[in-house]
Amino acid sequence: MRAIEITKAGPPDVLRLCYRDKPQPGPGEVLIRVHAAGINRPDVFQRLGSYAPPPGASDLPGLEVAGEVVEGDFANSEWRAGDLVCALVQGGGYAEYVVAPVEQCLPVPHGLSLIEAASLPETYFTVWSNVFDRARLGPGESLLVQGGTSGIGVTAIQLASALGHRVFATACTDDKARACEQLGAERGINYRREDFAACVKQLTGDNGVDVILDMVGGDYLPREINCLADDGRIAIIALLGGAKGTLDMGQVLRRRLTVTGSTLRPRSVAFKAAIAHQLRDKVWPLLEAKKIRPVIYESFPLEQAVEAHKLMESSTHVGKIMLQVT
Repeated sequence: MRAIEITKAGPPDVLRLCYRDKPQPGPGEVLIRVHAAGINRPDVFQRLGSYAPPPGASDLPGLEVAGEVVEGDFANSEWRAGDLVCALVQGGGYAEYVVAPVEQCLPVPHGLSLIEAASLPETYFTVWSNVFDRARLGPGESLLVQGGTSGIGVTAIQLASALGHRVFATACTDDKARACEQLGAERGINYRREDFAACVKQLTGDNGVDVILDMVGGDYLPREINCLADDGRIAIIALLGGAKGTLDMGQVLRRRLTVTGSTLRPRSVAFKAAIAHQLRDKVWPLLEAKKIRPVIYESFPLEQAVEAHKLMESSTHVGKIMLQVT
């Protein structure tokens, strides 16, 4: 099969088209003929040498795919050969075939293309598990999304807005801030010329937001603490701004704040299966009713993975960057 491998840690040019043996599904797994795969920040970090695959995972990048089930362990599974699915995988998505746990497969939502379906798993699993499970965004509560035009940001804005929450989002330009508003954010904040903490306080009558989805870390942490409501929660999912920040423990104690974080890739199949069940029950109907939608910025053929990664690193995109595999 054709695949994209990382030849060494480095810039996008270290990605190379190669040929590998097809992976073989084991117990509780299916083999998927990949039609499309999503590109995500963890793929970039893996290419840079700062995010190694978990033990036993493929060394090939790619955490989400959509395609056709070819074969596998169908016992106690709804899937059969020929079914179209999208799936969250631990690696190996940049290839013509990939193995996925049956419990991490979801049906392609009615009305979506395979490219659109491939854009869903990584971002929707991440947003649901962090915003709604871990940070417990509840009825009547508000959300601040850092990086509102990223794949994660686009998903978080739409999903929280569709479920009735006030949503605010940061972005690096005025155009991107307006794009956040078109996706459902009440206010997009250009963090390069506005103080997002001051904006949030003003927009919420000085109360602050209940939950913050943070992909930045670093020096954002003290400002985020300042714009949290009492009993507020910060869910950290990436550290684009650095791994160290200043935490005002006095505010944490007095205002009952929670700072938490997680990474999805190393979690167990059982953990991810539980998220998959929630997505199918609560989110897939929203996609099929077109109350939320995939946002695809650009698709590249598999052999142009280098160009796709260059676009990802430019941060000029709004939404997802995809690879068309077959």
